[in-house]
Amino acid sequence: MLIVNFILIVIVLLIAIGLIFWRFYLEPKITMFDDEKRVKNFHSMDQVFPSKIIRCATQAYIFQEDLCDLNTSYQFQGETRTMVDFLQRTGNTGILILRDDLIIYEKYSQGYTKFDKKTSWSVAKGFISALVGIAINEGYIQNINDPITQYMPELKESGYNNVPIKHILQMSSGIKFSEAYEDKNSDINQLLYKLFLYMRPIEKVILNYPSQFPSGNYFEYVSLNTQILGLLLRRVTRQDIVSYLEKKLWQPMGAESDAYWLTDNYGTEVTFCGMNCTLRDYAKFGLVYLHNGYFNGQQIIPKSWVKESTIPDSYHLKPGATDEMYFKWGYQYHWWIPEGSKGDYCANGAWGQYIYINPEKNFVGVKTGSSNTILRSIDDVETIALFRAIADELD
Repeated sequence: MLIVNFILIVIVLLIAIGLIFWRFYLEPKITMFDDEKRVKNFHSMDQVFPSKIIRCATQAYIFQEDLCDLNTSYQFQGETRTMVDFLQRTGNTGILILRDDLIIYEKYSQGYTKFDKKTSWSVAKGFISALVGIAINEGYIQNINDPITQYMPELKESGYNNVPIKHILQMSSGIKFSEAYEDKNSDINQLLYKLFLYMRPIEKVILNYPSQFPSGNYFEYVSLNTQILGLLLRRVTRQDIVSYLEKKLWQPMGAESDAYWLTDNYGTEVTFCGMNCTLRDYAKFGLVYLHNGYFNGQQIIPKSWVKESTIPDSYHLKPGATDEMYFKWGYQYHWWIPEGSKGDYCANGAWGQYIYINPEKNFVGVKTGSSNTILRSIDDVETIALFRAIADELD
């Protein structure tokens, strides 16, 4: 009888532990993208996933303001549309406009404030690109054309064997990896399951992806590429991403607020989507690029790297040459170059996250959102149309 009672107690305890595990660990991750939860989750991602803090600057760069009331009109798909209508229609949570380094417009909605840290999704890729450029300048990486396996020999059995670092930055690695977020069996979703449901370390789950075609010839947007670059940075600098970013970028540019970066369950940064910070600090990062890497009294990113990162140098990466699913936007080192570009470019994340840079107009636009579209949609094209119209109006 005692044995039976003991077994029953063990079963009850296991069920209780399972329910607790589901309620506080699995359920928030599985349901975080539900329509009624996205707005809240996107400014509290550290309550859903593990994370590391990026400490703000000891002497913050404080913006000056010259605020105005904007409701820019613009033409899109044969219609006259307005900024206010577009932002409401697409689930905007924050927008910040800079002209000549001054804050011209700043507005938050759906409960967000300027103090909230908004998740970046793939805008984070721009930060990783910047760190790669800094690491090359510091001699941690000898040459951008070096094969990734020179630094990470464990990838020799994968499709990354002998693939140049440059091709990985250009999303031209040739790796076989599906980025279809709407398909629960796609590689990107399976990668997330492996990291956060099955709790496997990043270093283990990136090893088995094969090659689909030779690198350097075809553009295919693959988040795995950015994760590989993040692991490369950790390897060559012998620092985690948060420490390197804090010292080389966050503190020098005068970040006003602490940020945080999402990690796997073992403290390794999820580099393809993990950055979370305020719009004002996203804007400072935009200004670093606007000013060719020089900001807050110092050269933070090499000038040559900023130029090299934002001008496609291969035909298959130029605006008009990529597939329709990418709206034929161009691409270089983790930065998008929209069609019709006159030197303007952007970082873009799912659900409506943006850093847009227009050097000709001395203009930076930052936008966060929780729209209903995960993948690229016509809303992304319209976002660029809006930013360009605002830049023209302010000009």
